[in-house]
Amino acid sequence: MRQLSNIETAILLIGGLLMVAGAGALLFLQSWAPWIYAPGALMFAAMQLRQRYEGNVFTIRRLRRIIILSDVLFLVAALLMFANQSNFLGLDYFTYIKYVHNNWVVVLLVAAILQLYASHRMASELEKHAK
Repeated sequence: MRQLSNIETAILLIGGLLMVAGAGALLFLQSWAPWIYAPGALMFAAMQLRQRYEGNVFTIRRLRRIIILSDVLFLVAALLMFANQSNFLGLDYFTYIKYVHNNWVVVLLVAAILQLYASHRMASELEKHAK
C-alpha cells in the first residue's frame, strides 16, 4: 500500500475534520454547512484515491474497491446536502420530499459504515500479509 506523505496526510485529516464539521452543522440547520462539508469530502476522497495498492491479494483489492465506493458516496452526500438547501434539481415537490429531502443522512451513514469496515479489515489484512 502506498504511504501518503506528511502533506497528504494533513490534507486527509483536514478533509475529515471539515466533513465532520459540515455534517454536524447541517444537523443544526446551518445554511453554510454544505460549503464546509463538500471541500472536506473532496480532499478526503482525493487523498484516499492517492493511496494505491499494487499487490495481487484479492481481499485487499476488494477492500480497496469498497473504500472507493464509500468515497463516491461521501461525494453524493455532499451533492444531496446542496440539493437539500434548495431544489436545484428541478423536481416537483413530492418527488423532492420522497427522494432528496434529508436523504443525505442515509447516504452519509452508509458511506461511513463502509469506510469503517473496510479500513479496519484492510489494516488487519495488510498486517497479516506483511508477515
